[in-house]
Amino acid sequence: MRVRDRMQELFVDDDFAEWFPCDGRRGVSPARLALVSVLQYAENLTDRQAARAVACRIDWKYCLGMELDEPGFDYSVLSEFRDRLADGDRADRLLALMVDRLAAAGLLKPRGRQRTDSTHVLAAVRKLSRVE
Repeated sequence: MRVRDRMQELFVDDDFAEWFPCDGRRGVSPARLALVSVLQYAENLTDRQAARAVACRIDWKYCLGMELDEPGFDYSVLSEFRDRLADGDRADRLLALMVDRLAAAGLLKPRGRQRTDSTHVLAAVRKLSRVE
């Protein structure tokens, strides 16, 4: 079984429903932005590089469940998403949700030690925001 198949439901838009207004033009999927942020951090990319990877790299498109002809999005969307993530305890809740889903998918040991403190995640978010 492929990792993409096991992680298809790692993030879903309903996880972010309270982060965004319910009216107005539909934007980029917040679940997709969350996964892009994980990939961006894993590859140590700037927002521009990550947005370019979404638009051009087949491996990223596969991981994100995108069609090959989908154009991607503007890099500024990532900074806006991080601002929403840093608000309140959203990062903690999102990290706990991610750990629970990874464990349920069998990608983390159930009796293993998982770090659910998001301090290091918030520090990385702030560092990326300052760099941009």
